[in-house]
Amino acid sequence: MEGKMQTNSTGLAQWSAGTIVQRYGIFLALLLLCFVMALISENFLTTRNILNVLRQTSINGILAIGMTFVILTRGIDLSVGSVAALAGVVAASLATTSSAGMVAGGPYPAMLAILAGLVAGMACGSVSGGIVARFSVPAFVVTLGMLSAARGMTLLYSGGRPIPNLTDEFRWIGTGSIWGIPVPIFLLLGTFAIAHFVLTQTRFGRHVYAVGGNPHAAKVSGLPVRKIRFSVYVISGALAGLAGMVLAARTGSGLPQAGIAYELDAIAAVVIGGTSLAGGVGRVTGTLIGALLIGVMNNGLDLLGVESYYQQVIKGVLIVAAVMLDQSKNKQD
Repeated sequence: MEGKMQTNSTGLAQWSAGTIVQRYGIFLALLLLCFVMALISENFLTTRNILNVLRQTSINGILAIGMTFVILTRGIDLSVGSVAALAGVVAASLATTSSAGMVAGGPYPAMLAILAGLVAGMACGSVSGGIVARFSVPAFVVTLGMLSAARGMTLLYSGGRPIPNLTDEFRWIGTGSIWGIPVPIFLLLGTFAIAHFVLTQTRFGRHVYAVGGNPHAAKVSGLPVRKIRFSVYVISGALAGLAGMVLAARTGSGLPQAGIAYELDAIAAVVIGGTSLAGGVGRVTGTLIGALLIGVMNNGLDLLGVESYYQQVIKGVLIVAAVMLDQSKNKQD
């Protein structure tokens, strides 16, 4: 009886310390950061600033959710920033009132422009996913090539010039609001809800984890490993396209230089959120919190007047620390 009580007390101690930190550490870190920022800056907890943080986080959050699917399968997508820019200018060309960048017959309805942007993103994801899945080329190499190719296509399509004067109907997805809450926040929450459902409640989601956890075992078990790998890059491309259109709608023009280095923030949010680069382990909830952590950090440092250069340093340290923690957990396992 005494031995059983000792075992229970030990298990309770492990739950209260190690397990809580492992499961909820990123959420606790976000709360701690918010608490510190609220103490330092009286403007941090204002409704206006909180909505601003969420609006700014929405683009990186959408990108990071797509990146989560890819990293769960042991992949990586370095092209999301360039794909976002390409989707943004494609959609902008259909939704502009400026004759300089307008597609013949425009401006077209916003839904058609949004559909075109999503198709552009999915097309890029299909090329990357097809090469990775069919020819087993390392994802790092393939998506690095797509990063350059998509940026080049963006410059060619736009002639290297911004596409301005977007219609109010299209700009609504970036500047509009519902019940006083910016539309990009709803898009982020909607994307999160769908991704969470897919990964936790569907057969496809279980297969994504299986492929990332042990690709050989998944293949032996009869899972369509190639199709799953292909699909996650299409998802990443589609969400990159959505993020690019939100960015274009917010700025009021399709910018060919948009999205530069956005892939770094997306990867940072995923890794900081606890998704393992070794694949098979992670939650989209952690990714969302990771994106919020980066957004709060950037906003807090802006409020304190800290130069953006320091923000990049801090972000780099967070990424390295998260990867080191991930590696140490893999070794323990």
